[in-house]
Amino acid sequence: MRIPRERPRSREEYQRGLPDYHDPTAGFGGAAPAYSALTLRIWLAAIGILLAAGAGFLFATIEMWWVTVLMGLVVVGLVIDLAWVVHRKRRGEPG
Repeated sequence: MRIPRERPRSREEYQRGLPDYHDPTAGFGGAAPAYSALTLRIWLAAIGILLAAGAGFLFATIEMWWVTVLMGLVVVGLVIDLAWVVHRKRRGEPG
């Protein structure tokens, strides 16, 4: 459950990092606040794009079109994810 804020977050708050951002178990059992790992997500999305595009190309060469289309959809999803993560990173969130 999200607690409504009285004011929007400032750029400085994003640069310092948002504790417990998207963490449903925030503070459970005395755990330290979690920070987002945006750089890791950028690398994983980029590697996933390359692998899915390569797999789609290989399946296209052996004319398995339904798998080629599926790999194309995976690539589109990964590109959207990559764009969103880069947007968050450029906005100033650490990670």
